[in-house]
Amino acid sequence: MPIDPYILLLLGTVGLAALFPASGTGADVASGASTAAIAFLFFLYGARLSTREAVEGVKHWRLHATVLACTFVVFPLLGFAARGLVPVFLTHDLYTGLLFLTLVPSTIQSSIAFTSIARGNVPAAICAGSFSSLAGIVVTPLLAAALLGNSGGGFSADALVKIVLQLLVPFVAGQVLRPWIGAFITRHKKVLGYVDRGSILLVVYTAFSEGMVQGIWHQVSAVRLAGLLAVEAVLLAVMLVLTWYGGKALHFGREDRIAIQFAGSKKSLASGLPMASVLFGAHASLAVLPLMLFHQMQLMVCAVIAKRRARDPEATGPSDGTGPDHPDATTGTGGMRGAGGTTGSGGNPRKAPPGAASRSAVGTGTRSG
Repeated sequence: MPIDPYILLLLGTVGLAALFPASGTGADVASGASTAAIAFLFFLYGARLSTREAVEGVKHWRLHATVLACTFVVFPLLGFAARGLVPVFLTHDLYTGLLFLTLVPSTIQSSIAFTSIARGNVPAAICAGSFSSLAGIVVTPLLAAALLGNSGGGFSADALVKIVLQLLVPFVAGQVLRPWIGAFITRHKKVLGYVDRGSILLVVYTAFSEGMVQGIWHQVSAVRLAGLLAVEAVLLAVMLVLTWYGGKALHFGREDRIAIQFAGSKKSLASGLPMASVLFGAHASLAVLPLMLFHQMQLMVCAVIAKRRARDPEATGPSDGTGPDHPDATTGTGGMRGAGGTTGSGGNPRKAPPGAASRSAVGTGTRSG
């Protein structure tokens, strides 16, 4: 099971914040830079989202509605039910972070990568992840306001205004300017991917620096962290089972069920970290800890599941390649296959002879998450 290198960078950033936290003027500079980085990050998200893909994806509305329901209804309900685990397994602050984890949108590129490895409906995974990220800019703050109230360290209407100014406005600006800058974004996607990841590392450093200055890390013990990991393992297992067998109950085909499972059971670190920084301020460090742990857990488990799905007897059809370059990207794949026997961009469609499965080799490699 892969250890995501980007998680190691995140942990290194946490360690740097613990040893050399920003304070005084340095904290003000880091906070300003973090705010600018978040706005630029969501500007890039908006500029990357293909309007054509979104329009095409609407045709498969039942699948996307199912993924959105898993992400923004089932997940939050399970998170809300976990309140009964306080204070036996979780402290109040860790529970707040766990609940916030259940409110953030799904991943994009890692869902695409795992769906491709498992030979599922990759175009559906692309659209489902994009729709989830777009909806999350509005839905996540509203759900946080309804479920977290003031428990998020001062969450208020002012936080909603910050969400609009720092996240929604840059995102819309990116969409509006996409016709003029889309080609540039595509040509330099690798370099801009580093900008994405660097921005998130800056957000993490700022959040954990504030946490160190506030002394909130003294509230977490090894036993509490073990309890949090156990709760998150159960949460992930429940969602993986619900998305797979729920898709079967709703009469989705195998390829669609794979897309539903990977897009509906995962949470985006790339979207969640900036949102937490805006919503929780100095309390963001504890709020994002459950999300960081869940992110690595979902990558490890889904990598195993995807490879097993690829070996299913009913897994058929070729793949054409795509390479994740988003902060959520985790596993490079040698194939990306569309629904109905067509391939995604960059592939050559082939048809298997009657009664035989058409197969192609899939190579994987760990990428940043």
